[in-house]
Amino acid sequence: MQTIIAKDYFIFFENKTYENLNNFIEKSNYSSLFLLCDENSNALCVPKVLSEIATDLKIEIIEIEAGEALKNISTCQEVWSILTDYGADRKSLIINIGGGVITDLGGFVAATFKRGIDFINIPTTLLGMVDASIGGKNGVDLGNLKNQIGTITNPKMVLIDPTFLETLPKNQLLSGYAEILKHGLIFDKKYWDNCKNFDFDNLEIISTLIHRSIAIKNEIVNQDPTENGIRKALNFGHTLGHAIESYFLESENMLLHGEAIAIGMILETYLSKEKKLVSDLEYQEIKNIIKSKFKTIYFEDYQIAALLDLLIHDKKNEYGKVQFVLLDSIGKVILNQNCDTAAMYEAFRDYKLD
Repeated sequence: MQTIIAKDYFIFFENKTYENLNNFIEKSNYSSLFLLCDENSNALCVPKVLSEIATDLKIEIIEIEAGEALKNISTCQEVWSILTDYGADRKSLIINIGGGVITDLGGFVAATFKRGIDFINIPTTLLGMVDASIGGKNGVDLGNLKNQIGTITNPKMVLIDPTFLETLPKNQLLSGYAEILKHGLIFDKKYWDNCKNFDFDNLEIISTLIHRSIAIKNEIVNQDPTENGIRKALNFGHTLGHAIESYFLESENMLLHGEAIAIGMILETYLSKEKKLVSDLEYQEIKNIIKSKFKTIYFEDYQIAALLDLLIHDKKNEYGKVQFVLLDSIGKVILNQNCDTAAMYEAFRDYKLD
């Protein structure tokens, strides 16, 4: 599968991944090598990576607990301390092996340790492959507020090994599938049509979709690395979706990122319909496809009020106003849209209807 060229790094696929990793390590003269993982990726994915790495460098494994709740500054402090204890310096390399939490947090740790050391992402979840590990956004949550602290710092490379998907439960695959659907909705109607029927058991098909999703995100990011314009398109579904994810983050009914974003995409498509940017037919198509794949969450009015309050803290806000990315028909977006509270409540009301 063809290598994708990002702004100042490469995204390698399948059989080229570890060969390129070894060549890079050999020529870069690193002083030490650290693998950052959680307990799941350490057990299921790190052994394969270790078997493929050919280096005389001593390799230290740093394992953290799994889960979005640990994506915070306290965890970063623990990792910074471990790096310090093991003598990491400016010529150390961190390889992040895991899902979006690991690549987000690991990239932030690397970007800030000793004012910045190199890192490589090896995403092991579908969400990590098609979204989190690509584009240079790194960061952690502040309390239950998503991604409030972070940097835009690119990895030295990203390695995509789809065989890691065989270790995932279906809900984790669905979480990544939401971002695949998003890429079709914001950029490529034909891709949306191809994604509507998703075969979780066909690794070849999944690999093709991963490559196309990464290509879409990379094309957008290359035009606007620091999110001053078109990169905002990637936030479709995320304004309300992140509020939903944040609201449930510390509850027993915690939602995965993609589960929350799937709801957000329905809600924000409804807002698009209300502004007459998409037709009723397009809205129903999007709603029906997403609801056929993801469970419906029933929100009480007090929950809607609470999560709408969280919009105040959305990092995409400008001049105190909530900024939405809305669809301008399937495959196109319109940026920097304001929506009134009444329309948001109506979106939630319609979401729960079949």
